[in-house]
Amino acid sequence: MQTAPVSPLDPPAHEVSWVEQAAELAGEFAQRAAEFDETAQLPTVNLRRLHEAGFDMAWLPHNHGGQGLSWVTFGRVLATIASACPSTATIWLMHLGAAYGLVHMSGEDNAGFFARELAGGKRFANALSEPTSGNLFLMPLQTARPTDGGFVLDGAKRFVSGCEIADYLLVNALVDDAPAFFGITPDDTLKLVPIWDSVGLRATRSQLITFEGTVLPEDRRCTRFTEEPNPIPIGLPFLSIGVAEAALAALRQHAAGRVIPTTGQPLADMQWVQFAAATEHVRLRAATLLAAHTAWLADQRSPLANPSSLEAKLLANEVAKDVAALGVKVGGGSGYLKNSPIQRHFRDAQAGALMAYSAEVCQAEIGKAIMTP
Repeated sequence: MQTAPVSPLDPPAHEVSWVEQAAELAGEFAQRAAEFDETAQLPTVNLRRLHEAGFDMAWLPHNHGGQGLSWVTFGRVLATIASACPSTATIWLMHLGAAYGLVHMSGEDNAGFFARELAGGKRFANALSEPTSGNLFLMPLQTARPTDGGFVLDGAKRFVSGCEIADYLLVNALVDDAPAFFGITPDDTLKLVPIWDSVGLRATRSQLITFEGTVLPEDRRCTRFTEEPNPIPIGLPFLSIGVAEAALAALRQHAAGRVIPTTGQPLADMQWVQFAAATEHVRLRAATLLAAHTAWLADQRSPLANPSSLEAKLLANEVAKDVAALGVKVGGGSGYLKNSPIQRHFRDAQAGALMAYSAEVCQAEIGKAIMTP
C-alpha cells in the first residue's frame, strides 16, 4: 500500500513503488552478499536484476528515455540496496555516475547514443582516479597528447569498480592543460592489473587499469558543461547509510538472541548496550536526514547541493564506522568470527571514508568554508 510522504525529504507518493521494488530485490541480494564477499566475485546477477527492473534508466530525464525520478527516491533506493549488498550498490552507483555523466556532458548525438546503450544493458565504469592524484579525481595530472582523430593517453587509473564487465569507460586527462572527459570503448591498449585484494567491498573488484597508447577519440569527447546532478555525490552518503543500517540490524539481532548466563536476560537488556545503540541510532537518523536534504537540494537544482553532499558524506562515513564498531563490541568474540555478518559490516564500513572525496578532504573543504570570512 502506497502512502503519502510525511515530509519533502521522503520519496514522492507516485515513486514509492520504486522503493518497494528495491526492497524486494534487496532481499535477494542479501542472501548472496556473504558469498560474493568471500569470493570477491562481481555480483553480475544483482546488476542484471537492477537493469531488468528499470533502475538503470529511472533517473534519466524523459527526453533520454528515463523516468525522471527524484533524487530523494534515488537515495532511499541506493541505501536499501547498500544495506543488502554494498558492493552491488557501489558498482551500480559508479555505473550510473559514468553513464549519466556521459549522457549529460556529451553533444546531442553522443548523448542519445549512450542513453540507448544504457537502455540496452551495456555497462559503464568511471576511470578517473589516478595513482598520484589522490582524491582529486576530477582534476587529472596525466596529459593526453594530440594524434589524428583525438588524443593518446599513457598512464593509469585506479579503483575502477566493475571495470571487468564495462563496455564503456568515462576517462579524463589533461588536454591543453585543462581537464577533458571522454567516453571510450575498452580495447587491447588497456590492461587490468589484478591488485584488488581489499578488506571490505571485496565484490566491487575495483582494479587498476593501465593505458598504453590508448586513443581518446575527439568525437567521443564531452563538450557540454552541465548543471544536471550526478548520481555519485548524491549517492555516496547513502552507501554508508545502507551499511550502517545493516550493521545496526545485525547488532540488534545478536543482542536479542544472546543470553547472559549470569542473569538469564538477553544482552539487549543491558543498559550500556541500550545507551550505545540509542546514540548511534540518533546519529544514523541525523545522517540520513542530512543525506536526504542533499538529495532534495539536487532535485531543486540548488547550488547548495554540492557543499551539502560533502557534509552528508562526512557524517554518514563516520556514523557507519561507529555503528559497525559498536556491532563488533556488542558481538564480542562471536561477532569477530568470519561467518558473522557483524565482521563483514565492519569491514565494509571502512570503505566510505576512503572514497573520494575522503573524510579528510571533506573536513578540509567544510572547514575552509566555515573559517573563510
